[in-house]
Amino acid sequence: MDELKNKVAVITGGASGIGEATARLYVAEGARVVIADMQRERGQALAEELGDAARFIEVEVRQEAQVKAAIDLAVSEWGQLHCIFNNAGFGGVLGPIEQVPVDEFDMTMEVLVRGVFLGMKHATPVMKAAGGGSIINTASIAGLVAGRGPHVYACAKAAVIQLTKCVAMELGEHHVRVNAICPGYIATPLSANTVGRPDSLIEERIDTYTERQPIPRPGRPEDIAELALWLASDRSKFVTGQAMTVDGGAATGVMWQEQKDVYKTYHPIKVYRPD
Repeated sequence: MDELKNKVAVITGGASGIGEATARLYVAEGARVVIADMQRERGQALAEELGDAARFIEVEVRQEAQVKAAIDLAVSEWGQLHCIFNNAGFGGVLGPIEQVPVDEFDMTMEVLVRGVFLGMKHATPVMKAAGGGSIINTASIAGLVAGRGPHVYACAKAAVIQLTKCVAMELGEHHVRVNAICPGYIATPLSANTVGRPDSLIEERIDTYTERQPIPRPGRPEDIAELALWLASDRSKFVTGQAMTVDGGAATGVMWQEQKDVYKTYHPIKVYRPD
């Protein structure tokens, strides 16, 4: 259980969902973690539960000073930073394109793209000075396949994927790896619309998840945390610039249930012979 022994990480959106699962796994594997989140009570409770290996700081990822403060806290507490998981996000503005307010478009892009940019910006000099590190960004299958999320959310996640690839090309020579994780339908407070309410409510709202991908179960935050663990570890030291999908196959293609009425019956091939 020492995959991340002596490593230091910052996780934005670390108080619940994917961030919480990742913080728990990182600590279990020997890391020390800064949990950066807007959810003060939940974040503080998680840090207290995880003990001396965790610290909480209230961060709104649109605010540059607050993002920098989270990175500074990791360095001041433990002297270094090996990984940042830019994970904070939300669903953003919904609705047909002609009804989207400009200010809500801007806020969605600020949280989902600016927040990732700021995490990378302020982690980079620390990691370069240390001779390496791992930057992990949460994107989405909505950034890969149209129709898997609201318009602006999908646009923002596509931007995260491309920004990840571009920055990976810059930082490779400094041994800083930059990768994105593209979750599918994951049972989190965000996807179940239960933020600020008991996690038990999630289970009541995920029945349809089993119909959305070939693997017939809801995705869990732990499924994403396992990939985030690998990307933070030395086992992925030759991997950079990638957008890795963890979605139970949701973005792979058309569900078999939608195809089987066409293809379920065998028909022998008829050889064409011209007259």
